[in-house]
Amino acid sequence: MKKILLVDDDPELRQLLATYLGRHGFDTLLLPDTRQIDAYLERYQPHLLVLDLMLPGEDGLAACRRLRARGETRPIIMLTARDEAVDRVLGLEMGADDYVGKPFDPRELVARIEAVLRRGTPPAAAPDPRGGVYRFGDWSFDRGARQLARAGEAQPLTSGEFALLNALVANANRPMKRERLLELTRGDDSESFDRAIDVQVHRLRRLIEDDPAHPRYLQTVWGVGYVFVPDGEAGEGTGQ
Repeated sequence: MKKILLVDDDPELRQLLATYLGRHGFDTLLLPDTRQIDAYLERYQPHLLVLDLMLPGEDGLAACRRLRARGETRPIIMLTARDEAVDRVLGLEMGADDYVGKPFDPRELVARIEAVLRRGTPPAAAPDPRGGVYRFGDWSFDRGARQLARAGEAQPLTSGEFALLNALVANANRPMKRERLLELTRGDDSESFDRAIDVQVHRLRRLIEDDPAHPRYLQTVWGVGYVFVPDGEAGEGTGQ
């Protein structure tokens, strides 16, 4: 059974979701806040985290940001009672893989969990054994080992960041529409919005670009989407 770690301060909701997820084949671990989240991750090795945005003490956004900063790559779904674009973007910027706005039907959460976990299968977030090692600038991107390194120092990637970089590298010098990137990284059944790709590109630029405001590698193609330029030279129709 896939293990899900659910962190929410509403005890009734926790039990409701644990029962519902159990009926759909998930083993659900429950926490009321983030104080034990690190211990649970180490001990139980859940496949995915569901984090409420509004938590006592360390809130969901802060926890997500902290986990990603230390190199945690397990998928994270945020629960938010404020289902507005700004909250979705904030969650994605902190490293969340998806979001569900409250109130929600438990069936939606199950669908989101299954969709995010499917991203861990080829061709999205899983290692690409046929991809080999791709080098650009000072960077080495081992698609088979799912590792990005600069001068031998590994840089952690979330599942979403790996999936996006892998898709762009596989289509180097080819402008990619946002819709196509969503399909490649999140699946055809995803209800994600175009801004999700913009946020992931922003995160990748902060990671690999010397000057994210003037990117060499992850360039914008105005009116289309993005293009990966491995030699760092702007192509026709591209910009920042």
